[in-house]
Amino acid sequence: MRVTGLGQCSLDHIAVLKRFPQEDTKEEALGLAMQGGGPVATALVALSRLGVKTSFIGMVSDDAIGAEIRRGLKAEGVDVKGLKVKKGGSSQAAFILVNPAKSSRTIIWKRPTVPPLGPKEIDLSLIRGSDLLLLDGLMAGASLEAARTARLLGIPVMLDAGRMRPGMMKLCSLADYIVASSEFAAGLGPGTIEAIEKLSSYNPKAVTITLGKKGSVTSFNGKLFRQKAFKVKAVDTTGAGDVFHAGYIYGLLKNWAIEKTVEFASAFAALKCLKAGGRAGIPTLSRTLKFMKDPAARR
Repeated sequence: MRVTGLGQCSLDHIAVLKRFPQEDTKEEALGLAMQGGGPVATALVALSRLGVKTSFIGMVSDDAIGAEIRRGLKAEGVDVKGLKVKKGGSSQAAFILVNPAKSSRTIIWKRPTVPPLGPKEIDLSLIRGSDLLLLDGLMAGASLEAARTARLLGIPVMLDAGRMRPGMMKLCSLADYIVASSEFAAGLGPGTIEAIEKLSSYNPKAVTITLGKKGSVTSFNGKLFRQKAFKVKAVDTTGAGDVFHAGYIYGLLKNWAIEKTVEFASAFAALKCLKAGGRAGIPTLSRTLKFMKDPAARR
């Protein structure tokens, strides 16, 4: 099994706090950490930990942050041949303030200063050897080129529709699986069902809208089903959506029924929330499967 992803990568600096600080004050952190981040990059790390071969296509600059992003991905077994290094700028970074008491996080981030990856900069051989392509739509031109290539080769495409960006609806028309956030769905209609109907008009195999603590709603073969969120004492929800996508892809690769696929993705993402940061809490396969059988985990 091999999955290629094209999209965003970041270096996250995480501070766990007793409470959110007021402006112009000082606040001692309960814990500080640095982890790689970004929707596609984190999803690929999660898949790599599940035993799936992964390749990342994206870009960083030739700064210390870019070097750390690359090092972190390689350490997780993610192939980084498709990660372009663009000279003379700064890579993407974020500062995340985590408040465990409220299971909330506040993200302050800065986009890279180097130009985004262009369509002609993609190593298409990485896509040709894949069983699925994951996109977050961040770099529209490159994402569209990758999606078209995958479609021509008969490789399934999953779109992580986190927020509305230029080219996102065109990508929806090229995606086999659309997994969208409630924020993205809100821009398509007055309710979740209306958003699903809009996205289903592009004829993907499945559409899933994630709703945080309310779980998710999925449309498959013209039928709707809801998946409740699993019950955990969340510390930090950073990266939960990215891990959800990884769990979803794993289920697809294993040819599980769509209901089991979404259930696994939900449990996988819930367990991640037990630790701060997008990657520290990614659970093992065995722990996730055991957690799914625990009656206490059901809301």
